[in-house]
Amino acid sequence: MDDDDARKRTRLRRAALTAAVPLAAAALLAGGRAVTGAVSGGPPEDGRAPGGDPAPTRVSGPAGRPAPTGAPVSAPLAGRVVVIDPGHNPGNFQHPSEINEKVDIGTNHKECDTTGTSTRDGYTEAAFTLDVSHRLRTILRRLGATVRLTHDADRPFGPCIDQRARIGNEADDGRGAHAVVSIHADGSTTGGRGHHVIVPGLVKAGTADTAPIVAPSRRLGQHIAAEFTRTTGSTPADYLGDGTGLVVREDLGGLNLSTAPKVFIECGNMRHPQDAASLSDPAWRQKAAQAIANGISTYLLG
Repeated sequence: MDDDDARKRTRLRRAALTAAVPLAAAALLAGGRAVTGAVSGGPPEDGRAPGGDPAPTRVSGPAGRPAPTGAPVSAPLAGRVVVIDPGHNPGNFQHPSEINEKVDIGTNHKECDTTGTSTRDGYTEAAFTLDVSHRLRTILRRLGATVRLTHDADRPFGPCIDQRARIGNEADDGRGAHAVVSIHADGSTTGGRGHHVIVPGLVKAGTADTAPIVAPSRRLGQHIAAEFTRTTGSTPADYLGDGTGLVVREDLGGLNLSTAPKVFIECGNMRHPQDAASLSDPAWRQKAAQAIANGISTYLLG
């Protein structure tokens, strides 16, 4: 097809998705079922149908990954597996020796995990990331996706960054997740504000080889960054990324060790008063979750 036709089809897909995803979320919040774009509930986390039957057979989807055949319009993400990684763990503060243990990230060794940052009023990044992750999981399940969290504050600390990567790599019965998103908020003291999405750079060292995921991860990051601006009203970070909302990193174990398309999103700067006010607002956090869901969906259905 020519370029004009391709652009028209892309616009139509985005328009359909933009309508479907918010409808699903609205139905969920209302406790009912939307006429279109929603289902009564997402599949279990192991990807099996109710009663223990295997999920429907899947065929090739985006980037050569499995995708559902004959999926109902009401469950556009049926058959897709998404791993959400809530940055840090509320219990990390109480386990300094454990989280400071070094793990291999391919290029070097880094701490198992960190405590994360907080607003000046004491609202922690760990609390923020878990809240947004729960909201995001609800929206994606409503759209039919199988969703797994790397943790749910159900362990004393961690998991370590290498374990977080492994969870995404081993999802979907070892085939790896279709998309992995690590939720964060920045703690920059530069005085800047805004969101940015971190995508993997090309790394091939030790056990790390990001070559297969660099391109799809960048596409995922671009979709999330664009939707975040549109849905939350936040602007791309003004202190890094040259206003693009994208930053390439080669020093993050969670990206270096991933074999599934993966990005980190820094939803704002907790040390900036205006960003901190947004991050602390439950209504804004719902918008943030919706934006990330929109970006993931656009990527998976593109």
